[in-house]
Amino acid sequence: MIEVEALTKRYGSTTAVDGLTFTARPGTVTGFLGPNGAGKSTTMRVVVGLERATSGTARVDGRRYADLPAPLHAVGVMLDARSVHPGRTAYKHLLAMAQTHGIGRARVQEVIAQTGLEPAAHRRAGTFSLGMGQRLGIAGALLGDPATLVLDEPVNGLDPDGVLWVRRLVRELAAEGRTVLLSSHLMHELALCADRVVIIGRGRLLADATVQDVVDRSERAGTVRVRTTDPEPLTRELLATGAQVTPQDGGVLQVRGATVDEVGTAARRCGATVLELGTESGSLEEAYLQLTGDAVEYRTADTREGAR
Repeated sequence: MIEVEALTKRYGSTTAVDGLTFTARPGTVTGFLGPNGAGKSTTMRVVVGLERATSGTARVDGRRYADLPAPLHAVGVMLDARSVHPGRTAYKHLLAMAQTHGIGRARVQEVIAQTGLEPAAHRRAGTFSLGMGQRLGIAGALLGDPATLVLDEPVNGLDPDGVLWVRRLVRELAAEGRTVLLSSHLMHELALCADRVVIIGRGRLLADATVQDVVDRSERAGTVRVRTTDPEPLTRELLATGAQVTPQDGGVLQVRGATVDEVGTAARRCGATVLELGTESGSLEEAYLQLTGDAVEYRTADTREGAR
């Protein structure tokens, strides 16, 4: 289990993490989200002892990382898959890690097979593609068979098969009762593999909830979409019931404050012909963009026509 409590990290006058509190629990994949510069990497570095907190605490299984007697057995870490000597082979890199904790060669071979690195095990890491480097980083995180894993952008550079493999891997690890803290900018992928998400912006907590709870906060969640040949009388009927109606092109109405049954009943009362009727679903991406809208450090110019 990872427990972050009132964590603050400052670099001179810059506050990278500001009073952050959350818990990543066993048996759960916790997605860790935020815009660039939000403090995700800094938080992870404090958790695994690479940075010292200005104030607050970050603990793994109730201990600071520096106090763990055998860190590789307690928490597996992949923060930068490129932090491997380029002249060392994958096998020798993992063997060197293993020897610091008395882990045998059989376990090295096991994680090589588990991560699909067997064909490249005796190639120098400097020749690896980005995706192969990611697999080597994940192998290192798994080496000590830890109860907790901290993975920063593990699917970066992986092909679709690799992305699917990581998704299955983290779900299997959580099903075994392990704690998985996983950061990614791929919202669709996190929505498929995470149980909970922690979203931060400018170093502060914006959300800590199940994926579904966060999705339900998106603007479209629960909105009824109806397409009709008679949008004007249906709009008047719905407004009279207190619903909020947003007309769109093609006779489509987006309705909030009314259920599908209530919209259908209103259409029958006013004689409107209904061509389509259903409830729209929100998405993790939409909810994330709403939550972090004021916390984006670098904005992209809107080049759409009329946006200037």
